[in-house]
Amino acid sequence: MRMLLRGAAALAAVVSVASLTSGAAAQPRPEKPAGTTRAAAAQIPPGVTAGVAVYDRHAGAFTEQVNESAQFRSASVVKLLLALDFLWDRGPDYTIPAADRARLEPMLRSSNDAAANYYWSTYGGSAIIDRMAHPDRLDLRDTQEPPAGYPGYWGYTAVSARDTVAIYRYILEKAPAPVRTFIMDNLRASTRCASDKFDQHFGIAGAFDRPWAVKQGWAGKYADGTCGPQGAAGAARAATGEGAGEAERPAARGAAELDLSRPALHSTGTVGADDRSIVAVLTTHPVGTSYGKAYTDIGRLTRSLNVPGGVRPAGTWFGTWSEFVNVRKGPTTGHDRITQLPAGVEVLVGCQVRGQVVNVPPYSNDWWAYLPQYKGYISNIYISSPDNRLPNVPECAE
Repeated sequence: MRMLLRGAAALAAVVSVASLTSGAAAQPRPEKPAGTTRAAAAQIPPGVTAGVAVYDRHAGAFTEQVNESAQFRSASVVKLLLALDFLWDRGPDYTIPAADRARLEPMLRSSNDAAANYYWSTYGGSAIIDRMAHPDRLDLRDTQEPPAGYPGYWGYTAVSARDTVAIYRYILEKAPAPVRTFIMDNLRASTRCASDKFDQHFGIAGAFDRPWAVKQGWAGKYADGTCGPQGAAGAARAATGEGAGEAERPAARGAAELDLSRPALHSTGTVGADDRSIVAVLTTHPVGTSYGKAYTDIGRLTRSLNVPGGVRPAGTWFGTWSEFVNVRKGPTTGHDRITQLPAGVEVLVGCQVRGQVVNVPPYSNDWWAYLPQYKGYISNIYISSPDNRLPNVPECAE
């Protein structure tokens, strides 16, 4: 027998999904006749509040709409508006000064908060939101500036799934070509590790093979994101800046109807060749939810969606246990560490191979799982499955 979760209750919480995914592109459903309703494919995990919109640019129609007008605090999704506001009417060639390029690129690729703070404070704060939501610009219906009493909290901007789709449609269909190219190229170059060391390749980035482009957002108290070869401190902390503009603080009573208390996790962007589908998945989670649990839940929700042009990665999804599990370049503890997993997160396993024996007394295991989305290996001892060798997972080719 191999190492299982400590305690039956914890095991039930991270039990393997073990659902094989195909490599075939998802096909759009026929459009519904006028005056009828159609159930969405979206499967929202228990306890999660979600706003979802998927827009097929080839068909010119939505394939998913669930609570699409509901307002969520934007977290770092608002950085799209900060970038667009700065780039607005910058002249015929839209030249970006070197100092601004050095801020904008990490803001879009790695969700850098210092850059967002700079643009928010330099160009008018909440006035940026008013300008961008105005009918003369993007004509956003649900987007509003942060509530009274939170002038520096850019991440408390209210957004909706349908407005997020509208932002991407402007970038892809109406923005000047240099603006479109700059923003989308940076979103396509999204780094797995964000500037604050949170693993930001959840949702869209985990549910579909490339090509995709993403701008993610997270805010609230989470167990550390544990991303990067240096690992993380391991203490629960606030997602400072991300979704706040500075360290999170409790919402004042009556400040706004916007939910500022539950942790938020958002995945937005485009999927497929020629950015065929625009996807917006905005979520909040019960207070006390771990980052790995929220990461897993938004992944399951995103994988359930009808996303035309999206190709599902091949492999099997499994839950993991333990904190700060190392992903290594090879199937031994002597191989270099690539990153660490958020505690309890689901991972896609492509194949497995025998390697070094790993001991977690009283158990041991010499099988290792290859994670194609990380391009590395973890010991099977940390995967929630009853046997050393994972079921329905092939051995890795030589």
